[in-house]
Amino acid sequence: MEQFKNIGLIGRLGSTKVVDTMKRLIRYLQERNLHIILEDQIGEVMPGHGLQEANRKLIGEISDLVIVVGGDGSLLGAARAIAKYKTPVLGVNRGRLGFLTDISPDELETKVGEVLDGKYISEERFMLDAEVYRNGEPVGNAVGLNDVVLHPGKSARMIEFDLYIEGQYVYNQRSDGLIVSTPTGSTAYSLSGGGPIMHPKLDAIVLVPMFPHTLSSRPIVVDGNSEVKIIISEDNDAYPHVSCDGQTHLVTKPGDVLYVKKRPYKLRLIHPVDHNFYEICRTKLGWSSSFVD
Repeated sequence: MEQFKNIGLIGRLGSTKVVDTMKRLIRYLQERNLHIILEDQIGEVMPGHGLQEANRKLIGEISDLVIVVGGDGSLLGAARAIAKYKTPVLGVNRGRLGFLTDISPDELETKVGEVLDGKYISEERFMLDAEVYRNGEPVGNAVGLNDVVLHPGKSARMIEFDLYIEGQYVYNQRSDGLIVSTPTGSTAYSLSGGGPIMHPKLDAIVLVPMFPHTLSSRPIVVDGNSEVKIIISEDNDAYPHVSCDGQTHLVTKPGDVLYVKKRPYKLRLIHPVDHNFYEICRTKLGWSSSFVD
């Protein structure tokens, strides 16, 4: 197992609970004589901390391990900045569901200590590249760990588009849009849209129509290496938006082409040794259970 000596810390802004947990975490890491690099933005709300500060890009470059304190949204944002440096990421949950940030604050020192002692599970999660072309030229791009979503934007109206997978025509659709999701995102927006839950180890992408104007349109699961092409119809009055993880946004015009495909590098995600995907689904999604340990 790797030795983690330089620990990058990223926290969600605007939360006193995050700051309190961050202070606890800093004290614990200092007791273990580890070098701490604090994200500059969270450092601004923790005056007098005396630690090295850096932006996310530099944290990704110089850290052996990055710990994110916040919700899944905080980890999604950090992942997009850090993944290309292959720096492993560990999440401490200060949000709601906590599918990605799976360490509870109540067991902070115990679980972080186990990871630092080499007792952890490491996995890789692939990400998606979204790129918009206009008249054959790229006009915008973004990255998603959960999903890439085509939607009407601020206007509450249907949009029309043509879908191609690996160059093969699939269908023309009028709907509120389309969710292109990774297995990581299958328990997020895709799930709300009626998509299937996919195990994180699957190399697959799911395409989930949003309120399609036909009863026969259903989610499609395709190979993870597939190129998805979406042509925005010239007949659209609206300017559809493309959102990645609900955090980064691109605006398209009628006639634009959206390409979605797997990103060349993956996020390295660290879990405690007792991490169990199905147990998380039972707990977070309210599945019933008669199992007695």
